[in-house]
Amino acid sequence: MLKKFAGICLAAALFVAPAQASAPEEVMSNWYTLLLNLVRHTATYSPPVASRAFAYVGVTVYEATASGDAGLQTLAGQLNGLKSLPLREAGKAYDEGVVMNAALDSAMQDFFSNTGPSGQHALAAHSKNMKTNTAKGVAPDVAKRSAAYGIALEKAILAWSKTDGGAVIENLGFPKVYSVSKEPGHWVPTSTYQIQQHPLLPDWGNNRPFAMPEGATCPLPAPTAYSEDKASQFYKEAKDVYDAKINGTPEQKKIARFWSDDPGLSWTPPGHWVGIVLDIMQERKLSAAKAAEALARVGIAIADGFIGCWNQKYKYDTIRPVTYIKKNIDPKWEALLITPPFPEYPSGHSTQTGAAATALTAMFGENFAFNDSTHERDGMGIRHFNSLWDAAQEAGISRLYGGIHFRPAIDNGLDQGKCIGKYAAALKMAK
Repeated sequence: MLKKFAGICLAAALFVAPAQASAPEEVMSNWYTLLLNLVRHTATYSPPVASRAFAYVGVTVYEATASGDAGLQTLAGQLNGLKSLPLREAGKAYDEGVVMNAALDSAMQDFFSNTGPSGQHALAAHSKNMKTNTAKGVAPDVAKRSAAYGIALEKAILAWSKTDGGAVIENLGFPKVYSVSKEPGHWVPTSTYQIQQHPLLPDWGNNRPFAMPEGATCPLPAPTAYSEDKASQFYKEAKDVYDAKINGTPEQKKIARFWSDDPGLSWTPPGHWVGIVLDIMQERKLSAAKAAEALARVGIAIADGFIGCWNQKYKYDTIRPVTYIKKNIDPKWEALLITPPFPEYPSGHSTQTGAAATALTAMFGENFAFNDSTHERDGMGIRHFNSLWDAAQEAGISRLYGGIHFRPAIDNGLDQGKCIGKYAAALKMAK
């Protein structure tokens, strides 16, 4: 833990705002750089929790933009439980950069109030710099009015967030009391850490979604029937995972590690997709309206993806490959990646990436080629994809290469993601 917080101290220089940051899309990029690093270094931000923050911050960004753009339509009345939001004063002048900065500053203070001392220091320094730079050249009365509106907007979204079922995270998301099934084929702990003897966030699938009607809206077929018979389909699927590790090519191992996105060591899996959007914003020089739309759609898609995935994970409560393989194939076998502390089916990577790719493809098109530089600073280089769906499929299969998912969890998870992502794609943003 101390090593993690030391890391954010070393990275604090990355959070200093540039000399000019008044354009709203630049304000978004600056705050999202901090957001991703705070997710990486805040202990409670497991992937589902991170996805929730990305959704609410994305909605905040979009509404801050839409409130001053006559061509955009509010999401109030479209997202579950969001009935209305504050309006700007008619006939009064607002500065869009100041509105955006105030809204995002307020959101970071609220969603990361529990980050550690180093994170708080980085947040305070970033806030001070951004306030100074966004207010440059803006009339004092306009700056004051704009900041007040941005804060009021964010506080209304925060109040809405507190009723979704996921606002309070206790014990890092691991229940203190939980009955692990003794039936064959069900999940059992795969870690020796005491806190992980119970699975992560078992009730997350009951949270209120953003765009899809409920957590069970996109159900999956049951996983392959459990069997220890060597002639069974389940054994064959386990052998497939076993062989992928034993016979994995250097490229397959590279793919597994590129998409691993372990909490505490990265921006998390949903943060990876937010990073992709930031790359697209920079490469394509998206306008504030398009950037806000992309950040909102990807945030909503991945958050609903985790709710839908978790709803099914705890319905089926499936055993992890490492548990089965050690018992039935090779007691010395180890997965390439760390097995996460929760049930196997479906794959969270597949569901959330399928949802993200579906929502973003509806916005950017079927053959939208892009570069993913998420892990360039970690020495993994840049990966190129010919489409968003190509990236989603690679993210999904990476979990087979990594030894932590059976193939049906990947294939069916991608299908679930498509179903969930369509709800985010269907949101009306342009009038």
